[in-house]
Amino acid sequence: MGKLSALKIKSAPPGRHPDGEGLYLIVRDTGSRQWLLRIQSGGVRRDLGLGTAETTPRTKEAAAAAERIPVIDRRSLTLAEARDKAEAYRRMIMAGLDPAEERKKAPATTPTFEQATRDCHEEMKAGWRNDKHTKVWLACMETHVFPVIGDKPVDTIDSVTVRDLLAPIWMGKQETSRRVLQRIGVVLDFAHIKGWRPTETSLKSVRKGLPRHKRDDSHFNAMPYQDVPAFLAKLRDEVHTSGRDGLEFTILTAVRSNETRFARWPEINMKKATWTIPGERMKTGVTHVVPLAPAAIRILERRWEGRTENDGLVFFASPKKPMSDMTMTKALRDMGEKAAHVHGFRSTFTDWAAETTSTAKEVVDKALAHKLPDKVEAAYRRTNHLERRRVLMTMWADYLSGEKKVVRLAASS
Repeated sequence: MGKLSALKIKSAPPGRHPDGEGLYLIVRDTGSRQWLLRIQSGGVRRDLGLGTAETTPRTKEAAAAAERIPVIDRRSLTLAEARDKAEAYRRMIMAGLDPAEERKKAPATTPTFEQATRDCHEEMKAGWRNDKHTKVWLACMETHVFPVIGDKPVDTIDSVTVRDLLAPIWMGKQETSRRVLQRIGVVLDFAHIKGWRPTETSLKSVRKGLPRHKRDDSHFNAMPYQDVPAFLAKLRDEVHTSGRDGLEFTILTAVRSNETRFARWPEINMKKATWTIPGERMKTGVTHVVPLAPAAIRILERRWEGRTENDGLVFFASPKKPMSDMTMTKALRDMGEKAAHVHGFRSTFTDWAAETTSTAKEVVDKALAHKLPDKVEAAYRRTNHLERRRVLMTMWADYLSGEKKVVRLAASS
């Protein structure tokens, strides 16, 4: 909930008055009041003017007239409208778009939902790392959305329209329907920033009009941590391949499989025993430094001997091509593990840390490169706990090697 109210906006003295999440009311010495959004984009602070603050309550007629005018063009904004606009701007900035530039390009007529989607996709795809995702994102809309609402003006799409669109696929294609809902929300935010929609459309109510999805707890089946040492012992007895080495390295470092697949030699510092994964390859978008236990270093030394380039891939199908996302899964299946999933070893690591050590949760979260959901907590917790994570990862590697005597309580301070 924001800090400002209609009364505070009207009576606030000259100065800068925060509402929360970067939204400010600026009161000049002259008494004029403006909305300002302060954001961080690409490491650079930016201030975006949203418009004049409205201080006089609207009559019903004035409110109705205001609804017909795009917020982006209106001379004054209520507190609720300023919050909506600020939230839309934040989402667009996260998607790699510049709200100031988008305002300049707003067309005179309202496009259809399909055209708005294609424009949104064209501008957003430059910030996506995966070409496959770029194609799938639009193909999903072409299959499930455009045939139903593609020809409707984008400013006519509301929660009921979206609910009716999703109802036929909601239970039969649960993952697809969730993605469609999320992408429609992105398009509507984009349309709001463009000035094609007067306000944002909250899609939170859509789920309330549809049956609840059952949680799939088996999505990433995890091997019990007690079974992993014996599994690794068998794996190490096999002929070394990219898939087997990559699988063991992934387990030792508790990273995601894609982070292993695209690892390159310049990211590895053998002397410091660290692996620095650039932000563009991380799910959180933040650079992640992984402390490497001696067992992980031994794998890298073996891979280094078979390298074809000093700056090439560490694990590869061919010198220029990373191994498939199924290569490590195949290594698992070849070992007789029919249920466990590669990603599930992150859960295995979490269980081991929780049940056999007293390592603080924030250290384990950092080891897993989890993004803190609490923005305030994230702002204050800036340490990467590297040395504490080095102790933790060495303990994990020793445990996996069968040295159970080293499974000791990690210092929590």
